[in-house]
Amino acid sequence: MENFIFQNPTKIIFGKGSETKVGEEIVRYGKKILLHYGGGSIKKVGLYEKILQSLKDAGIEYVELGGVQPNPRLSLVNEGIKICREKNIQFILAVGGGSVIDSSKAIAMGVPYRGNVWDFFTGKTELKEALPVGTILTIPAAGSEASTASVITNEDGWYKRGFNSEVIYPKFSILNPELAFTLPKYQAACGGSDIMAHVMERYFTNTLHVELMDRLCESTLKTMIHNIPLVLERPENYDAWAEFMWSGTVAHNNLLNTGRIGDWGSHDIEHELSAAYDIAHGAGLAVIFPAWMKYVYQHDIIRFAQYAVRVWGVDYSYWDPEQTALEGIRRLENFYHSIGLATTLDGLGIHDDRLAEMADKATNSDENKVGNFVRLGRSDVLNIYNLAL
Repeated sequence: MENFIFQNPTKIIFGKGSETKVGEEIVRYGKKILLHYGGGSIKKVGLYEKILQSLKDAGIEYVELGGVQPNPRLSLVNEGIKICREKNIQFILAVGGGSVIDSSKAIAMGVPYRGNVWDFFTGKTELKEALPVGTILTIPAAGSEASTASVITNEDGWYKRGFNSEVIYPKFSILNPELAFTLPKYQAACGGSDIMAHVMERYFTNTLHVELMDRLCESTLKTMIHNIPLVLERPENYDAWAEFMWSGTVAHNNLLNTGRIGDWGSHDIEHELSAAYDIAHGAGLAVIFPAWMKYVYQHDIIRFAQYAVRVWGVDYSYWDPEQTALEGIRRLENFYHSIGLATTLDGLGIHDDRLAEMADKATNSDENKVGNFVRLGRSDVLNIYNLAL
């Protein structure tokens, strides 16, 4: 086990009606906020009015910025930064899923910084300060509600890049499973795929003697495997959504990182896919993760066999652990199919016209390696894209 320091300062407010407490939480940080969200869904379901009432009761002024898209855009981040500076905004409230929260974090980073906020995402500078951010989660998937991460897409070249800093942990996050009841089934399935990927990125590690975290990862995966079909079958199943939503937070709040070094190669590879084709991140991960597994499983067949047995209930073959490992990968693919997700690029309507371009971007023309479980260069990434076809 590796040395580690674990600290997550995000206050979680979980349960029915919790969104009505947003005003009393924000007022501790300021009385003039940016209300940041996506499309019109928060207005259709009545959430918008509840938020405004809570803000009014707490004496909080707000400026709105909607329009966040999946794979959130740098141009909207820059618009938000401009608004915050002009209006002397003190706090940012993100209402939505990971895209809205990531966009809010990027705006918060950019307000006090006098350079281009993209500098943080390209590693040109370090983050020292940011506006405080709070969230009301409506789409359990990205885990950004309690993470150090923000992922933004730059339309100039269509680069999708992530940034991590403890400075951008949300101050609080409100999680009411009822807010997920109206999610389309495909979006719920993509969210489930994203959550499972966050766990698997941590699970596949070269670090030894991490049994506790292995078993927590396995339990989180099994919880998702059980509950994703339940919410797809009955979208107003509160208990299933509660398990789903809390799993999404635990999957990415850095607890499952402790004592180990995760991989993250599949995320880097998928980021290029969703940047190029503007697909849902979870949909891309359902394609890339099995392909990555097939490419690297021989690096540690025993860990893959352990995954197959403990997560998918595969009978362990003492004479042929490789077959056990491969059966685990097959069962993952079968599960994705069962919840309506494709496991090939062809299934997403994507062919081989941009694979080389994406491999170049993922590795900075082979100057960088991606992943930690197995370090992958440009040719490896291209091979994984081809396996995914």
